Amino acid sequence: MSRPSLALALILAGAAGLALAADDHDRAREALAAGQILPLRSVLDVVERDHPGQVMEVELEREHGVWIYEVKLLRGDGTLQKLELDARSGELLRSRSRGER
Repeated sequence: MSRPSLALALILAGAAGLALAADDHDRAREALAAGQILPLRSVLDVVERDHPGQVMEVELEREHGVWIYEVKLLRGDGTLQKLELDARSGELLRSRSRGER
Protein backbone atom coordinates (compact mmCIF):
# COMPACT_ATOMS: atom_id res chain seq x y z
CA MET A 1 0.00 0.00 0.00
CA SER A 2 1.42 3.40 -0.92
CA ARG A 3 1.97 6.05 1.76
CA PRO A 4 -0.94 8.27 0.61
CA SER A 5 -3.27 5.24 0.55
CA LEU A 6 -2.10 4.16 3.99
CA ALA A 7 -2.59 7.68 5.36
CA LEU A 8 -6.09 7.84 3.89
CA ALA A 9 -6.95 4.42 5.36
CA LEU A 10 -5.77 5.54 8.81
CA ILE A 11 -7.76 8.77 8.59
CA LEU A 12 -10.90 6.92 7.54
CA ALA A 13 -10.45 4.34 10.30
CA GLY A 14 -10.09 7.14 12.85
CA ALA A 15 -13.18 8.89 11.52
CA ALA A 16 -15.16 5.66 11.76
CA GLY A 17 -14.06 5.27 15.38
CA LEU A 18 -15.21 8.81 16.16
CA ALA A 19 -18.54 8.13 14.50
CA LEU A 20 -19.01 5.01 16.63
CA ALA A 21 -18.14 6.95 19.80
CA ALA A 22 -20.62 9.70 18.89
CA ASP A 23 -23.24 7.03 18.20
CA ASP A 24 -22.62 5.54 21.68
CA HIS A 25 -23.08 8.96 23.29
CA ASP A 26 -26.32 9.46 21.37
CA ARG A 27 -27.65 6.09 22.57
CA ALA A 28 -26.74 6.95 26.17
CA ARG A 29 -28.49 10.33 25.92
CA GLU A 30 -31.58 8.67 24.45
CA ALA A 31 -31.61 6.05 27.23
CA LEU A 32 -31.38 8.80 29.87
CA ALA A 33 -34.15 10.85 28.23
CA ALA A 34 -36.37 7.74 28.04
CA GLY A 35 -35.82 6.98 31.73
CA GLN A 36 -34.00 3.74 30.96
CA ILE A 37 -30.92 4.75 32.97
CA LEU A 38 -30.15 6.91 35.98
CA PRO A 39 -28.05 10.03 35.54
CA LEU A 40 -24.36 9.33 36.09
CA ARG A 41 -24.29 11.80 39.01
CA SER A 42 -26.91 9.76 40.87
CA VAL A 43 -24.93 6.57 40.40
CA LEU A 44 -21.68 8.23 41.48
CA ASP A 45 -23.38 9.57 44.62
CA VAL A 46 -24.25 5.99 45.61
CA VAL A 47 -20.78 4.69 44.70
CA GLU A 48 -19.02 7.43 46.68
CA ARG A 49 -21.27 6.83 49.69
CA ASP A 50 -20.93 3.04 49.76
CA HIS A 51 -17.49 2.41 48.27
CA PRO A 52 -14.67 4.68 49.45
CA GLY A 53 -12.02 5.41 46.85
CA GLN A 54 -11.18 7.56 43.88
CA VAL A 55 -13.25 7.00 40.73
CA MET A 56 -10.79 6.26 37.94
CA GLU A 57 -13.08 5.31 35.05
CA VAL A 58 -16.78 4.96 34.24
CA GLU A 59 -18.29 3.15 31.28
CA LEU A 60 -21.90 2.66 30.25
CA GLU A 61 -22.47 -0.60 28.44
CA ARG A 62 -25.43 -2.61 27.26
CA GLU A 63 -25.13 -6.30 28.15
CA HIS A 64 -27.87 -8.76 27.20
CA GLY A 65 -30.35 -5.90 26.81
CA VAL A 66 -29.52 -4.39 30.22
CA TRP A 67 -27.72 -1.06 30.69
CA ILE A 68 -24.75 -1.41 33.07
CA TYR A 69 -22.57 1.29 34.64
CA GLU A 70 -19.05 -0.08 35.12
CA VAL A 71 -17.09 1.97 37.67
CA LYS A 72 -13.41 1.47 38.47
CA LEU A 73 -12.17 2.77 41.82
CA LEU A 74 -8.72 3.12 43.32
CA ARG A 75 -9.14 2.39 47.00
CA GLY A 76 -7.03 3.80 49.81
CA ASP A 77 -5.20 0.49 50.26
CA GLY A 78 -4.02 0.58 46.63
CA THR A 79 -6.46 -2.00 45.30
CA LEU A 80 -8.43 -1.47 42.13
CA GLN A 81 -12.11 -2.24 42.57
CA LYS A 82 -14.47 -2.77 39.65
CA LEU A 83 -18.17 -2.28 40.29
CA GLU A 84 -20.98 -3.13 37.91
CA LEU A 85 -24.28 -1.42 38.66
CA ASP A 86 -27.68 -1.73 37.04
CA ALA A 87 -28.00 1.61 35.23
CA ARG A 88 -31.79 1.72 35.72
CA SER A 89 -31.87 1.10 39.48
CA GLY A 90 -28.32 1.74 40.70
CA GLU A 91 -28.28 -1.74 42.26
CA LEU A 92 -24.82 -3.27 42.68
CA LEU A 93 -24.64 -6.34 40.46
CA ARG A 94 -20.99 -7.32 40.86
CA SER A 95 -17.84 -6.19 42.66
CA ARG A 96 -14.29 -7.40 42.01
CA SER A 97 -10.96 -6.26 43.44
CA ARG A 98 -7.40 -6.59 42.14
CA GLY A 99 -3.96 -5.83 43.51
CA GLU A 100 -4.55 -6.17 47.23
CA ARG A 101 -1.49 -5.23 49.26
